[in-house]
Amino acid sequence: MRQRILRSRLGSLSLRTQLVVLSSLLIALAIAVTALVAISAMRSHLTSQLDEEIQSNAGVITSNLLPSGSEINSTPRLAYTAFLLDSEGNVVHQFSTADESESTPLTGTWPRDRVEKLSATGFTVPSVSGHTQWRIMPFSTDSDQYSVIIATPLTQTNSTVALVGMLTIAFGMATLFAAIAMSWVLVTRAFEPLARVEQTAAKIASGDLSQRIVNYNPYTELGHLSNSLNQMLAHIEEAFDTRKRSEEKMRRFVGDASHELRTPLVSIRGYSELYRHGALQTPEDVGKAMARIEAESKRMGQLVEDLLTLARIDERRVNENTNVDLLKLAQDAAADAFAIAPDREVIVVGLQDPDSDGTTAPVMGDESRLRQVVANLMTNAIRYTPEGSPLEIAVGTDRGPNGLLSVLKVRDHGPGIHGEDRERVFQRFYRADTSRTRETGGTGLGLAIVAAIIAQHDGTIDIEETPGGGATFVLKIPASAEALTER
Repeated sequence: MRQRILRSRLGSLSLRTQLVVLSSLLIALAIAVTALVAISAMRSHLTSQLDEEIQSNAGVITSNLLPSGSEINSTPRLAYTAFLLDSEGNVVHQFSTADESESTPLTGTWPRDRVEKLSATGFTVPSVSGHTQWRIMPFSTDSDQYSVIIATPLTQTNSTVALVGMLTIAFGMATLFAAIAMSWVLVTRAFEPLARVEQTAAKIASGDLSQRIVNYNPYTELGHLSNSLNQMLAHIEEAFDTRKRSEEKMRRFVGDASHELRTPLVSIRGYSELYRHGALQTPEDVGKAMARIEAESKRMGQLVEDLLTLARIDERRVNENTNVDLLKLAQDAAADAFAIAPDREVIVVGLQDPDSDGTTAPVMGDESRLRQVVANLMTNAIRYTPEGSPLEIAVGTDRGPNGLLSVLKVRDHGPGIHGEDRERVFQRFYRADTSRTRETGGTGLGLAIVAAIIAQHDGTIDIEETPGGGATFVLKIPASAEALTER
């Protein structure tokens, strides 16, 4: 339970705080381990020195302590308490040079056999009072009756170890606090770029998609993250812009479509009400009304078909691409135009050589849609040019900046298209000739369909001036691989 609470509290902290806390704990653990090892090593070293000093003075102390020993005029350099024991371990004689404030060591029982077994081995024992510690070392003598225990207080050793311990802990705490402060500064500086990223992300979340994360080393992890985020933001911004344009385009399209569909419906409804109320008295009036209803119905049907075509194109359905020759489409379109308007001269010529019958212009595309493009261009030329004026379709290939292009030009000799009309003629429901009524001017979607289909084929559609007057629609589509191989 405590571990869960600790993890929960640690997880609620910021990443910067978590890193500082974890690094501080690791530093504190390292300092504690180092201090314990150092203090233990020092205590062991001081105790070993004390054992060596006891051993070096054991002979003098033992000679002075034995009843039959010869007195040696030498004074040991350490404070000690010596015990002369009989073979049973009882204290026979005791001598001490230690401070009287030091309590007597608690030596325990040391029979002769135990002394011989552990002779010259040091032990740490408490005092009788329990306030101090002593270092004792048993020694056997040449006499089988006696043995000696020499004890020296560990007061100075413990004081030294305690002082070193206090200094180590104090230095360790100072080092820990310094390390925490330095870690906080370094982590804060290291996290400063992330803070800027966070601020940028907050601005992006508030709706400002133009924000970008800049001025970062592209070779670092943060640089890689910034680059990925910038690419993601670019895609998101592009998607939002595309969606916005699509919504605006859809609203405009729905409004225009509603307006265009309302016109024939109003006409149909008007003539129907006239007939129902008996306002059409003669068979001739009824015939005219029915003819108008039929014409408006056909125009509305054509408008719906055009709308469906544009909807399919906008869905970006995959084209059924095959090898298509624009020359063949031009020849078929010329034959169809002559059948519709036999009073016109419609010819197919070469793009580079006007005296030829056209040259092959292969493309990879959807044949049915490309036929619709040429048909719409021809219908537009016939509708908006004077009766009897000639039409030419020029077909061939031309070298473009990115490779070979298949080109088709529909050239008329009418009033032409000028100024703003040239820029807007490919917009949906736009009519360049405002003098024409909806009854004779079409749906206003023909050229919009042309532009959409050509865009699907990675091509372009432009308008040029026809020499001598008129408009020339120029269609360019990348030539197919067969044409590139031949060239």
